[in-house]
Amino acid sequence: MIQLKNLSREFQVGNQVVHALDAIDLSISQGDYVSIMGVSGCGKTTLLNILGLLDTPSSGDYILSGINTSEMNDDEMANIRSTKIGFIFQSFHLIPRLTAAENIEIPMILAGHSQKMRAEKVAKALARVNLTDRSDHRPEQLSGGQRQRVGIARTIALEPQLIVCDESVSALDISVQAQVLNLLNNLKEQFGFTYIFISHDLAVVKYMADQLLVMNQGAIEEMGDADEIYENPTRPYTKKLIDAIPKGL
Repeated sequence: MIQLKNLSREFQVGNQVVHALDAIDLSISQGDYVSIMGVSGCGKTTLLNILGLLDTPSSGDYILSGINTSEMNDDEMANIRSTKIGFIFQSFHLIPRLTAAENIEIPMILAGHSQKMRAEKVAKALARVNLTDRSDHRPEQLSGGQRQRVGIARTIALEPQLIVCDESVSALDISVQAQVLNLLNNLKEQFGFTYIFISHDLAVVKYMADQLLVMNQGAIEEMGDADEIYENPTRPYTKKLIDAIPKGL
């Protein structure tokens, strides 16, 4: 589904060139749940932004479902973003004056869907996140976990192939985090979504991933089956990160 070939991203900072990503080669299959792990500044967010078509590489190729996005113009990338990619962020990004149902409907209005189709998809999305009885509630009438579930419903309503999650539960209480993470796992099992997930909470990363991608200074340090890497990391850098996870998690 996803292929990165010799992909790099550089930024000009004053007189210096910062190599945020350095010659990344990566392959992710449909239905994978990939957590990106690494210390701050390792390139996680830059990679996530490129995978979500929120940024473009300085060189190399990003191929999504057979389409080389590196050759697209801004309008073409915006179309792929709105049809094939969903986003779940730390902030819920809900419009305060709109109800839960109306917030979920926004991407479908932008996509030009008919009112009948929008109503059907909104109802399905609310049911999938167990919020049917909150459809007419505005964000201030919802708990933090409920607001995040509205955000998830908005993301899955258009049934994207790829869902990008950036610190998507870090603003929630621990008990609510577990509910949202379980919901994301259930949706993956039902619909085969591909998730790319980053979190500074290594316990969350461990809980969610079936594939683990470890980054260090803009390069991939290690990647493979999450359980295998947690049990037997092959790189000292990875071992140091894993040793930082509280015992028992």
